[in-house]
Amino acid sequence: MTQPAPQPPPHAPLLELTFATVVARALYAVTERGVPDLLAEGPRTPDEVAAKVGVHPTALLQMLRALAAAGIFTHGADGRFGLTPVGETLVTGHPTAARDMVLTLGGPAFWSAMGAMPEVLETGRTGVEIALGTSFFDYIRQHPDEEAAFNRTMIAVHGGEPAAVAEAYDFSGIGKMVDVGGGLGTMLVTLLQRHPHLTGVLFDAPSVVEAAKDTIAAAGLVGRCERVGGDFFASVPPGGDAYVLSHIIHDWDVDACHTILRNCRDAMNPGGRILIVEMVLPPGAEPHPGKILDVVMLTVPGGRERTADEYGELLAPAGLRVERVVPTPSPVSVVEAVPA
Repeated sequence: MTQPAPQPPPHAPLLELTFATVVARALYAVTERGVPDLLAEGPRTPDEVAAKVGVHPTALLQMLRALAAAGIFTHGADGRFGLTPVGETLVTGHPTAARDMVLTLGGPAFWSAMGAMPEVLETGRTGVEIALGTSFFDYIRQHPDEEAAFNRTMIAVHGGEPAAVAEAYDFSGIGKMVDVGGGLGTMLVTLLQRHPHLTGVLFDAPSVVEAAKDTIAAAGLVGRCERVGGDFFASVPPGGDAYVLSHIIHDWDVDACHTILRNCRDAMNPGGRILIVEMVLPPGAEPHPGKILDVVMLTVPGGRERTADEYGELLAPAGLRVERVVPTPSPVSVVEAVPA
């Protein structure tokens, strides 16, 4: 008589969650040492890789085996490790920017912040402030290499969203669009390419918009996209029909959000609107990636994700109201705000 298969213990999901941290740290360690770049040249043994990148061969073997089991690397019968299609995205310069994502989310600021989460829970302060004594954005401004990696990380984390927004939202009534805090221009470039009637302004810190120059030029949009450096807490470029805030509002506390929103409201043309692109949280226990991102916002920059009702509560003191919430095929929605 066939015996029934044993059932997993009730705490099996907790085991999986807890051990995922181990895999993530191993992934950071081998990526930071350049192992994927070396394996892009062809499969190698752990001894061969260790000699090239300066690590302990047995420790490397143990980490590579675990990561191969997770689908990142191949592990041949001859003992050589190579790259799976997922592993190939970790190679320097890959368009997904996955390497930058791994190095940023596993890097000093993020990892220190996550380690401080018990104190975050107790005090409500950010983990970066607790661990490093400064704010996240001040920290990365003081570390240009990490700031550059963080900007590219936004491509990896949110890379599918611009096309989803371009398709889901009706841009026909907009002429000039200002992308506030638009980073390297991924969102604005996608919207301008999809909607040829639009012109755009990419607005961010001077160093960021300078770094976006090549992206805009490569897209053939120099004539339709102006780059402006500045500080959105002071002012934003005037005369826009729409002001896009893509993953900006979720970074800041309520008072800072109100400052940004008022500046956009005051700068817009009559009949203008603000388009808040964020992961609008569903109610209850419904799974959604925004609920994990919400904890990252709490712990790293000190912001939060919101439900649709919570966006209404946030907008009112800034003289705005929610006109509608437009879902997209991606995890984000477009919260359309207009003057109250």
